[in-house]
Amino acid sequence: RLAGLLVRISDNTISGKIGKQVFEALWQSTASADDIIAEQCLKQITDTGAIEAIIDKIIADNLGQVEQYRSGKDKVFGFFVGQVMKEMQGKANPAEVNKMLKEKLQG
Repeated sequence: RLAGLLVRISDNTISGKIGKQVFEALWQSTASADDIIAEQCLKQITDTGAIEAIIDKIIADNLGQVEQYRSGKDKVFGFFVGQVMKEMQGKANPAEVNKMLKEKLQG
């Protein structure tokens, strides 16, 4: 069962953070990692269209932070990543979020 969890983390079905949730659930039940992921709707969101829509909304709602980022305050980038992950309940693919945010903010 643990091997199933590791496979789902490595194939980006779930993130490492969500993997911790699944790991805890594995010890509390006899279900497989795949069953837990399905039952709790933990599958990572990789749909770039859905991620882009959230990014566009967050950028539009936070123009002050956009200007700060564009004027060289790189630490503001973490704010945007956090907002996207919050909106997507931690299920967005972090690598995809980072890539798309950089493209949009530098735009």
